[in-house]
Amino acid sequence: SAAVLLVLAATVALAVALGLLLRAPVNRFCTASNNRTGFLCDNGVTCVPASLVCDRVSNCRNGEDEQERLCGDLPHSLPGYLVFHCSNPRYWIYADQRCDGMNDCGDCSDEMGTLAACPPCGSEWWSCSPVLYEYCSCVPRRLCRDGVQHCFSWSDEYIC
Repeated sequence: SAAVLLVLAATVALAVALGLLLRAPVNRFCTASNNRTGFLCDNGVTCVPASLVCDRVSNCRNGEDEQERLCGDLPHSLPGYLVFHCSNPRYWIYADQRCDGMNDCGDCSDEMGTLAACPPCGSEWWSCSPVLYEYCSCVPRRLCRDGVQHCFSWSDEYIC
């Protein structure tokens, strides 16, 4: 009878352990193209850029990037790694929009300051004080010498 109790206890322990393993949250963080934050599909291979999650288009084969439990109460229902909170608490953006050169928050908090922690302008960008709110501290080099002022100093037309 001691052996039966031991086998029964081992069986219950194994069942509990397997049940806990099956309920463990799946880590869906991945790095999408251009080193941007993404959402890993069930297939374990497809990495959907954060800003394409909950966009009403299934990018994962099984549609897990559009499921109600993920998209039901944006941004609260999203995993934290997919969300960037702007300095104005009423606004948020997808994490892959942080440090992309564009003023997505409207106050440049996604491009400048301690919240964003962005690296300096990359080689594809020109550092200046932009005249349009669309950019924060860099403008795309493709706008250099195009005959239109994009920097307060006109450096995009004369130096860039």
